[in-house]
Amino acid sequence: MKSLKIDKNRLILGIAAPVLALVAALVITSLIMLATGKDPIGAYTLMVDYGSKSDSQVWIINKAIPYYLSALAVAIGFRMNLFNIGVDGQYRIAAFFAAVVGGALTLPGVVQIPLILLIAVVVGAVWSGIAGFLKVTRGVSEVITTIMLNFIAASLIGYFLQEGRLAVKDGNIFHTPDIPESSHIFFLPTTPDEINGFVFIAAAVGFGYWFMLNRTRFGFDLRAVGGSETAAQASGVDVKRMVVTSMVLSGAAAGLVGMPILLGEAHNYGNDFPTGIGFTGIALALLGRNNAVGMAFAALLWGFLDRTGAYIQLEDYAQETVEVMKGVIVLCVVIAYELVRRYGLRRQQRAVGEQLAKQARNARNNDKAEVSA
Repeated sequence: MKSLKIDKNRLILGIAAPVLALVAALVITSLIMLATGKDPIGAYTLMVDYGSKSDSQVWIINKAIPYYLSALAVAIGFRMNLFNIGVDGQYRIAAFFAAVVGGALTLPGVVQIPLILLIAVVVGAVWSGIAGFLKVTRGVSEVITTIMLNFIAASLIGYFLQEGRLAVKDGNIFHTPDIPESSHIFFLPTTPDEINGFVFIAAAVGFGYWFMLNRTRFGFDLRAVGGSETAAQASGVDVKRMVVTSMVLSGAAAGLVGMPILLGEAHNYGNDFPTGIGFTGIALALLGRNNAVGMAFAALLWGFLDRTGAYIQLEDYAQETVEVMKGVIVLCVVIAYELVRRYGLRRQQRAVGEQLAKQARNARNNDKAEVSA
């Protein structure tokens, strides 16, 4: 019964932070809209009405798939206090080389799709592993190396994405040869639009992330290093190996970020391939508190804001309204988590103090009883 109570308290504290952040974000955004002479209630009503339509719901789910994978990639690093800010470069270079190989082969889909995914995972893992290797061998911050690797990845892609090298020209767009239709990902036959079948792979990766962290020795070691490197090392954990492995796993997850788009929508990598998803993953990992389920809801929220943000512009609301809302949400999340963390810490300290006081009273009562006897 006692353990059930502890789990309930944990659940309440875990939910309190994102709820508090969203409420605060709504209040602040409302004040900003009022200051510009706009009706916030009208904006929110339009967003909810449009976002609840069937076609919008399908769009939001499809949009949330790469967002969720990006958040998972970032979260793996966060759990070890590693800031992998290079997810954007990792998924782009992984998608590029996967597209090059996919466009050059005409194998059956059951063979080619796993091969394309494998190439993307390996390229992403290698690109991120460089930062991990430099951190443990040269002490270079992963923040610096991953940022620089983003630029290197963009330059490398720009070099090869030219006619006569690894790309073809189609109007004003340069892109890799198209992946054969047999290697396109399947879609669920939903109406009015179809849901990208990659949603199942994303769910499997999310489950794997949860299982690894909570049900394996590696996950325990990873969380231990994230809590205290010194304590983890004293208990026999190879911290350097954990750093490299975590960065490799983060990059492997990042390699999958562009796959829903490559296999389900674009079918090639061009200079119009979506960018910036890696940076969105940072916000979503924070909002979801590095929790597999929490990040899924965060990805859906971001998809909802993307969908409805474009719509309210047609109703004479500023284009920046939703972007301001996103920024305020991230800011409020950081503040709310810290407030909730401090509140939880004070509760624990109070509980420990009450327990110690109770033990002291019992000890005094026992001593009095012995003296009386």
